[in-house]
Amino acid sequence: MPGRRRLPAGSRSDLPPLKIIRKILLLQVAYYVCATILILFTTVVYGTPFSLDLVFGWDKLRGDTTVGWMLGLVWMLNCFISVIFLLLFVSRSKLVPDFALTIHFLHLIATILYTHSLPTNLLWWALQFASAAMMTFTGMWACQHRELKPITFGGHGSTERTASQQAEDSQQESSFGRGRGRERSVQEYEMNEMGEHAV
Repeated sequence: MPGRRRLPAGSRSDLPPLKIIRKILLLQVAYYVCATILILFTTVVYGTPFSLDLVFGWDKLRGDTTVGWMLGLVWMLNCFISVIFLLLFVSRSKLVPDFALTIHFLHLIATILYTHSLPTNLLWWALQFASAAMMTFTGMWACQHRELKPITFGGHGSTERTASQQAEDSQQESSFGRGRGRERSVQEYEMNEMGEHAV
């Protein structure tokens, strides 16, 4: 009977399925809440009535109307704001592409279910590809920036040192070089000479 294949250490505990589903749902809800707030604010300023067609529909996103261009800009702004959610909920750069593409795929499914049709507007598709690409690359950059940030130890939390601390350290180094360091090098030299005479 063949033995079970062993999984790498930590693979089960890193991202279990329920945790992945919870993160996907949180990201999707945050994505839609942010988009709804932005679109609602824009329609109030512009003076047009708000409807869910602006969020889930694809036919309003057109290049020959002001509302269509406004919607495109709002969705691109939403993609940049969603990078913050990726940074908070995912926080690992190698997982960002999966979650960013999942958000856009679920948006496509929601749009198809809401409109009962596959989007045929090329501007809508171009916006989805641009939004997914920008969210992926910006999210990966933000997560890598946070991953590579140096860790500070100690109670102060700041990496800058005062001039008095630097002067004190340089005095200790110079006194060490004049005193014990020179004595140690002389002693090692004398020990080498004794070893050579013994041979």
